[in-house]
Amino acid sequence: MSAGPRLAVVVPVYRNEATLAPLAERLAAALEGRDWRLRLVIDASPDDSARVAVGLSVTDRRIAVSGLTVNGGQHAALAHGLAAEPDADVWVCLDADLQDPPEAVPQLLERLARGDVEAVFAGRRGPYESPLRRFTGTAHRRLAARLTGLPPDAGAFLAMGRRVRDAVLAADAPSIVLAVGLARRPVTSVPVARDRRAEGRSAWTARARLRQSARSLAWALRHRR
Repeated sequence: MSAGPRLAVVVPVYRNEATLAPLAERLAAALEGRDWRLRLVIDASPDDSARVAVGLSVTDRRIAVSGLTVNGGQHAALAHGLAAEPDADVWVCLDADLQDPPEAVPQLLERLARGDVEAVFAGRRGPYESPLRRFTGTAHRRLAARLTGLPPDAGAFLAMGRRVRDAVLAADAPSIVLAVGLARRPVTSVPVARDRRAEGRSAWTARARLRQSARSLAWALRHRR
């Protein structure tokens, strides 16, 4: 019998055809006994991700698929997925490339269930990417923490309650993560070791990462109170 809050797991998908099936399998195992739904948001992916996702939804009714007709990026896809799942009690944002281990989702949910915070981030740990990318990512997160009060290890793998989810959608922000920080609700992080990318290369080029970082930090600077 399913127990606990209704859970919606939102996953942006771009060039992830090889990892969607293992993601769904590992998530189902991690959430056994819970009431969950997986929302795969196809971000105008040019590969066979949409076909694979639809196939998974046919075999498992807990999996839903929606998509963007124009590539909007990770954060636009996450916002789309959060809006498409209004009936949950808790929402989890998770990457599709398996760098965010699905097995860590219960850890986030258990921390959130204590009731003293309204969002829990998977605090990034481990040598999951090159030293240069880790350095620039750490620098971005530290600046974000100073602007918003977020934990300095916060990334886009997190669990949130309704008030945070609603605030994120109302903010119409370029970054889900920074929108959580500027919601000014109590948040925390728990350490989670990220894995190296299992298949292919990240769609985030150095230029795209820098552009997104500058855009989101500028947005946070304008909107902080």
